[in-house]
Amino acid sequence: MIYAERFGYQANLKTIEWADTDPEDGSISNALVGFIHVEQKDEDNGGRVETKLIKNLKWAAKKNNTNRIVIHSFAHLSESKAAPEFTIGLLKSAETRLANAGYEVFQTPFGYFLNLDLKAPGTSLARIFKGI
Repeated sequence: MIYAERFGYQANLKTIEWADTDPEDGSISNALVGFIHVEQKDEDNGGRVETKLIKNLKWAAKKNNTNRIVIHSFAHLSESKAAPEFTIGLLKSAETRLANAGYEVFQTPFGYFLNLDLKAPGTSLARIFKGI
């Protein structure tokens, strides 16, 4: 997770055939960005994984004094990946639960490599890693 003073994204390369054909670019300020990787083993514990994901995002957002959260699927750097259908379902459900808890939630286009623009402060809680 990275707290970003500015986080921008633009779809560059489509990696999943059924992904949206015309994804929107975006730019968000003062938000916690969750770089989320869902592993194959998470498919057996989806409810537990989702709850822990939400708790971690909420905790880090609070520590960085923001109610804005960006959910960014970041699966292309690992050997163990959950099925795309499972991953998008998990991320959409987390987005809904966070929104229902009063957070302003954004999600980057799923199924694309993105061009990213990130400005983050050099403080200890601006960068947090948490395995679930």
